[in-house]
Amino acid sequence: MWDDDDDDESGWDEDDEFDARKEHENIYKHPLIKKAKDIFALTRALVGSLDEARRELYGNIMMEDAMVLSAKFAAAEAISDYVLKMEKAMIMKVHAKNLNTMTYQLGMEETHAEEHLDLLREAIEEYRILFIDWKNGFDSNEKNDDGWGIFTD
Repeated sequence: MWDDDDDDESGWDEDDEFDARKEHENIYKHPLIKKAKDIFALTRALVGSLDEARRELYGNIMMEDAMVLSAKFAAAEAISDYVLKMEKAMIMKVHAKNLNTMTYQLGMEETHAEEHLDLLREAIEEYRILFIDWKNGFDSNEKNDDGWGIFTD
């Protein structure tokens, strides 16, 4: 009934097998995700010390910004396509910048000691430097046009 011509495994290479444990280690031991986790912890501490009204106003936004940094990194590391990696990187950049901006909003409202806000700002700056190094490692030859015309030139 079925003509199975897949018996020839000459093109199969044992080294090509997916190793989930290795992928997990590559992602979760990367300096960028470690810094993203630091940012998340600092953000959680700042949000946790806001008064109820400000926590309701800013808390969810700040926590979302902090969470996206590691989630999109893990997603980008799981794919090889340049366009999709750059898409994830752009989202990471926007959320990091939003979070940094929120520290200045909180500073203007004098919700925290400036030193506490500076801790988060410094962590975001360290993240930015790691981010640039990581992004520069993308292989632009591995791209598939997704029809939107971004990062395809």
